[in-house]
Amino acid sequence: MANRPVSFRSFRWRLMAAMMLVVGLLTVAGLYFAQGKALANAENEHRREFRAALEALNAAQATRADHLAERCRTLVSNPRIHAALEDDALDLLYISARDELSDLMRPTPQGATFRRPVHARFYRFLDANGAVIAPPENHDAGALDPAVAAQLSLPRLPTTTQLGWVARTPSATGGQLLDEVIATPIVSSETRRAIAALVVGLEPTPASEPVLASTLQTGLWVDGRLQFFPADAASREALAAALRLLVADENRQRATATVDLAGHLNLLFCQPLNAGSNYPLAHEFFLYPLDSALAQQSRLRWQILGAGALFLLGGLGASHLLAARLSRPVEKMAMDSAVNALQRSRAEAALESTQAELQRSARFSANASHQLKTPVAVLRAGLDELLARPDLPAEVREELRGLVEETTRFTGMIEDLLLLSRVDAGRVRIEFADLDLVHLVATCLDDFSVLPDPFELEITNRLPDQLSISGEKRYVAHILQNTFDNARKYNRPQGRIDISARTEIHRVVLTIGNTGRQIPREHQPHLFDRFQRAATGADLPGHGLGLNLARELARLHGGDVRLAGSEADWTEFEITLPRAVSPRAG
Repeated sequence: MANRPVSFRSFRWRLMAAMMLVVGLLTVAGLYFAQGKALANAENEHRREFRAALEALNAAQATRADHLAERCRTLVSNPRIHAALEDDALDLLYISARDELSDLMRPTPQGATFRRPVHARFYRFLDANGAVIAPPENHDAGALDPAVAAQLSLPRLPTTTQLGWVARTPSATGGQLLDEVIATPIVSSETRRAIAALVVGLEPTPASEPVLASTLQTGLWVDGRLQFFPADAASREALAAALRLLVADENRQRATATVDLAGHLNLLFCQPLNAGSNYPLAHEFFLYPLDSALAQQSRLRWQILGAGALFLLGGLGASHLLAARLSRPVEKMAMDSAVNALQRSRAEAALESTQAELQRSARFSANASHQLKTPVAVLRAGLDELLARPDLPAEVREELRGLVEETTRFTGMIEDLLLLSRVDAGRVRIEFADLDLVHLVATCLDDFSVLPDPFELEITNRLPDQLSISGEKRYVAHILQNTFDNARKYNRPQGRIDISARTEIHRVVLTIGNTGRQIPREHQPHLFDRFQRAATGADLPGHGLGLNLARELARLHGGDVRLAGSEADWTEFEITLPRAVSPRAG
């Protein structure tokens, strides 16, 4: 018989362990799949955002490219240009083109608030062999060094519009300048074959300029060099290394990679700009920052893990309860009368111990008043006798008065503690009676009027002639005294205290407002804790029991004391007390 409880207890633990194992495995599996799905959804969302931004960017570039191509096709169809080429009057070629291209060559006025969509830096014609036809001297076709002009030549005339980029070095700065060039074939109206080509050098427009500059960083990769990418040397080197790997595979039309630039991960996207062109291949790259995506994934991961941990704890607790419940009938059948008797004896012993503890607490509360008050009273009497001596020096007398004030505070703290202990023990019973709240407030204010007022406060009493409440007079007076004392201590010089009230169906709400520093928001939830004092009055006398005691007494009356608000130079407390069933006659 003695071994049965142990064996069945072991059975219960084994059952609970099995259920916990099942719950744990299900939770881990659920977490794994939920996290994977959530992270995949987040990644897909960022991919969609990137693709949308990229499509918008490509659409803007395509519109610009179509505009340029259409403009060039219009130019090369000009009859005067065709006539100069077909009649071999090359000396008239640039003269005929000057008027047609004058608006394209016109720069944006300095200080203009708009940006022209298309601005050409230069233009040149190519002959039937693809060589550059030099313009006459002093002709407004855009100045070019011979080395740059040589880059415009093509091994053969194009049959379609060709796009490319050429690099030149201005003499003024010595830095590299990049020109976007578009070569448009000029087709003979008779043979329908290309007889020349027009090459226009344009001011390149960075891809990040028209669309989503705050999201995407863009630039060009031309001839193994980065263009339009202002960054530090280390970032440029890391990006260049990644681009070399991406553009090395000529079979891929679009390529992506992840690159770390100055400690920040970015999604790198690269695509050729002029595939099939007779000019050297150029690539456009886009950098999409992944910091926000990674941060969101980290938040999702921790949220899922936190939810899973809570679920696991709940499951373990439920398995514990369920195992205990399932094993209880088995254990109950195994229990004999001896075990039940032992449990009853233990319960009776615990009950007796609890009852003895309660009796000791009651005796302590009864004896504490005498044991604490008597020494303080003796100390107060001794200090009063010392103060009565006429031969005391002024500084000693001042110190004794300070000690008397401390004994007064100590006495008040003892009384508050004893009253709180009686409230906690449930030994305070309220003898309800009809009371005039206006009279109680006036009595409390009269008591305060005899106290020294270093702040010179203005008290505004806006109560009606009578407000009837139901309560015990001494405890209601204690509530008012503690709340008014709080408004007086935490005030400021030349401040004020405002007292008002409103009646509701079954209660009266007394509002006490005072000027003074704002109670910090982080301290407000703990304002009614015992021995809790606001940081705005840490240097003021008190022991942090007044508001707690006032609230406990108000709740015994069926009311409450709460902080209505504290902002800037104003703080309000509300005291709620039950309204008298039959208000007293005035």
